[in-house]
Amino acid sequence: MERIKILFFAEAVTLAHVGRPIALAQSLDPARFDVHVACADGYEFCFNGTQFTRWTIHSIPSQQFLDALAGGKPVYSTATLASYVEDDLRVLDAVRPDIVVGDFRLSLSVSARLRRIPYVSLMNAYWSPYVVQHYAVPHIPLTRLLPIRIANAIFRMARPVAFASHSVPLNRVRRQYGLPSLGTDLRKVYTDADYSMYADVPDLFPPKSLPQQHAYIGPIIWAPPLAKPDWWDKLPEDKPIVYVTLGSSGQGRLLPLVLEALAPLPVTVIAATAGTIDVASAPANAFVAPYLPGDLAAQRASLVVCNGGSPTSQQALAAGVPVLGVASNLDQFLNMSGVIKAGAGALLRADRFRAKKLARQVRAMLDDPALRTGARRVADAFSNYPAAQRMTAFLEGVQAFHRHAPTAYVEANSVATENQKNALTNAAQ
Repeated sequence: MERIKILFFAEAVTLAHVGRPIALAQSLDPARFDVHVACADGYEFCFNGTQFTRWTIHSIPSQQFLDALAGGKPVYSTATLASYVEDDLRVLDAVRPDIVVGDFRLSLSVSARLRRIPYVSLMNAYWSPYVVQHYAVPHIPLTRLLPIRIANAIFRMARPVAFASHSVPLNRVRRQYGLPSLGTDLRKVYTDADYSMYADVPDLFPPKSLPQQHAYIGPIIWAPPLAKPDWWDKLPEDKPIVYVTLGSSGQGRLLPLVLEALAPLPVTVIAATAGTIDVASAPANAFVAPYLPGDLAAQRASLVVCNGGSPTSQQALAAGVPVLGVASNLDQFLNMSGVIKAGAGALLRADRFRAKKLARQVRAMLDDPALRTGARRVADAFSNYPAAQRMTAFLEGVQAFHRHAPTAYVEANSVATENQKNALTNAAQ
């Protein structure tokens, strides 16, 4: 059988958007799939040991991405997305894939359609317009000026307008290429594709009227292939372990404050800086490294303290370990809303950080068996959604449909018929 050629696009603005495509690419059977990954330079350590073909594309700098989030501004300009489209087309024309999979590569909404290649988007479920969301005001300039209660009320009223402004750049680029507008709902912009795969489970983020071409793939548990630090096998075993990482998109400046807050507690702390901050002198109970194998660190821990984002949260929950999220951007607040509702974690605001409050919260969570029970329930839910197997089945279903379609992709935004969409969904179940 001829191998299916798959091209993954990783938008290298955070480690998560790089790690997830790599994890899925590595999981595909090379006897059945010819796998290619397009990613910007700067994440070479993530590709150690990989065997697929790599292509270089451009992504905006991570700091530019983080600054836009912090300022509540659109992440991409019209000019940036237009340049992305040209960059995409260069790689698409060189690879000529059967299917393209993008992780937050919004320009594929245009480029994949121009080349009439079936496009699968990889996204978290809480960004879907077909999934229940719980909005809280993130760390933006508004929260520096007003009490959270008032800022929350203003944010909820202004959110549709803000989402509309964030939707403008991609809609402008689509119009330049003769494609229709996606409207003013940012969630539709983020999930626009022929098929949308959610790296989550419905137990945490339940759907409402989910279209057949949307499906849950399950959590993608991944850690960079790095050597363990020298202290890894020398940790004290007489105290609970707290794993701390604020991630590549978190408030790195808070890490020293978090370590100081945990210093008086009867715990052993293992911490990863994500290479974003230098911890000059760690407390006696803390062991620090630039990066750690997050999945293994979570398995050793009794509690995980992170920025509330999905990658580290999922590592913790897959191990049945509760999560304390110190959140700043909207993505993190949305993710933690599902974790908290499942009874598997708690949330603190990064813009209202207080060392004593964090210490009290950690102590309370370590003493709460209900949180551990909630985390174990989520781990059981995760086990029902093996991402690698579901992705394989889904890609094979997509390829089978488009291979036999009499006029595959004649229209740029074509979608499968109801029966065909049902067949594709069943393939991933």
